[in-house]
Amino acid sequence: MGNPIVYLAVFLVFIGLMLVIGILVSRHIKSGEDFLMGGRGLSSFLLIGTTVATLVGTGSSMGAVQYAFTNGWAGALYGIGGAIGIFVLLLLFGDVRRFSFMTYSEELSYYFGASKLIKGLTSVLLYIASIGWLGAHILGGSLYLSWITGIDPVTAKMLTAIGFAGFTIIGGYLSVVITDTIQGFILFFGFIFLTLLSLVKIGGYSVISENLPNEMVSFLGTQQIGWIPAISLIVVIAVGVLATPSYRQRIYSSKDVSTVKKGFIVSGFLFAIFSIFPSISGMAARILNPDLESGYAFPYLATEVFPLWIGAIILISGLSATMSSGSSDFIAAVTILLRDVYQVLTGKLPRKEHIVKYSRISLVITIVLALILTIGSSNIIDYISNFISTVMSGLFVASVLGKFWSRANWQGGLASMIGGSLTSTIILMNDSLLAYWGNPILPSLAGAFIFGILVSLITPKNNVTKQEALRKLSEERAVMDTGTENI
Repeated sequence: MGNPIVYLAVFLVFIGLMLVIGILVSRHIKSGEDFLMGGRGLSSFLLIGTTVATLVGTGSSMGAVQYAFTNGWAGALYGIGGAIGIFVLLLLFGDVRRFSFMTYSEELSYYFGASKLIKGLTSVLLYIASIGWLGAHILGGSLYLSWITGIDPVTAKMLTAIGFAGFTIIGGYLSVVITDTIQGFILFFGFIFLTLLSLVKIGGYSVISENLPNEMVSFLGTQQIGWIPAISLIVVIAVGVLATPSYRQRIYSSKDVSTVKKGFIVSGFLFAIFSIFPSISGMAARILNPDLESGYAFPYLATEVFPLWIGAIILISGLSATMSSGSSDFIAAVTILLRDVYQVLTGKLPRKEHIVKYSRISLVITIVLALILTIGSSNIIDYISNFISTVMSGLFVASVLGKFWSRANWQGGLASMIGGSLTSTIILMNDSLLAYWGNPILPSLAGAFIFGILVSLITPKNNVTKQEALRKLSEERAVMDTGTENI
C-alpha cells in the first residue's frame, strides 16, 4: 500500500487549490444573486463542465465501482439512469429558464397557482433532500479517504465535509461552477486512466469474461440482479436527477434556454459514455482481489494495485467526483434555505445587503447537519436509492402533473408527495417486496401519480392562471433585490 502521509498531503494540496479559486472568485461577488446564482450567466462550456461533474458524483463513480465489483455490468446502470434523467429533464423542464426562478420549490409553487403552502412545504422537504444528497457525498468521500490514509471514519467524514465546504463558503455558486468544471475534466480522464490501467493489470477484458460468472458479464448485469431491480435502479437514478435541486439550479443560472439545451445534451452523452469506466474498474478489482469488501474496491485499486504516483492521480479523480457533486448540492440547499425556508420561518425575505452574510452562515449550518446525517451509514448505493424513492419521487410527480395537467391543484400536488413517500416506506418495511423491486422507486412513482390524480379530481380546480402565478412570484422575488424586508 502507498504511503498514507503522501495521500493525505495530496488531499490537502488539492483542497488548498480549490480554496484559492474560491478566494479569487469571491472578489467578483457584488450581490446575493451573484453569490447564490452566479449572476445567471453560465455559458455552455461552464454548464457542461459543472453538469458532468455533478452527474459523476459519489454514486456514479465510487459507488458504481462498488456495485460492479458485486454485480458486474450492472455498475453501468447508474450512469445510464443519470444520462436518461438529464435528457428527460431537458425535454420536460429545460424551458423554465425563461421564468427566472431561483429554487425548485418556487417552480413547484408556480405550477399550483403560486401556492404558499406548496412552496413552504416543498422548500423544507427540498432542503432536507439536499442535505441528504450532501450526506451521500460526504459518506462516499470519507470511505475513500479513511481507506487510503488510515484515519478513523468519523475524522474522514469531517475532513471531507470541510474540504468542499471551504471554497463554497468563500466563493459561492460561481466558485462551485468553476471548480466543478476543473474537477469534471480531472475525474473524467482520471477514470479513463484507471480503467485502462486496470485492464492492463489483469491482462485485458477477455480475462473478465473468462473469470467472472456469466451473470455478472451479461447485458447490464441483468442476469445477476434481475430485470426489475435493474430497471428500478435506472429509474431511481433518473428521478434523482429530475427532482434534485442542484440540477434545477443549473437551468435557472444558465444564460438562456439555448444554453441549457446545448449543455444538457452534451452532458448526457458524456455521462452515458462515462458509465462504462467504473464498471470495468469494479470487475477488474474483483479479478484482482475477490475477497475484498466491495465498498473498498475503488480505493483498493488506487492504493494497493498501482504505484504511488498513479494512486495519487486516482485519489484526485475520486475526490473530484465527491467534491464537485457535494458542493453543487451544498449551494442549492442554501439557496432554498434563504429564498424559501427563511420566509416560511420568519414571514419575510432577507434584505439584499444581508444575503451574502446569511448565505455563509447557512452553509456552515447545512454542512454540520449533513455530517450528522452520515454517522452510522456506509453503503452509498442503498443510501441514495432509498432516499430518492422516499423523498424525491413525489416531488417529481407533482412537478409533472402541475406543469402538464391543467386539472392539477395544490391538494393533488401535496397528495403526490405524501403518496410517494408512503408507498416507498411500505416497500422498505417489507423485505420480500424490497427484494422483488430492488428499490421502492417504481411503486413509489405509481403511488404518487395515483394519489395526485385522485385528490386533484375530488378537490376544487385551481383558478389562478399561470400568468398571475408568475407575476406573484416575480414580485415576491424582487423583494430580495430591492431590500424591502416585509412581504
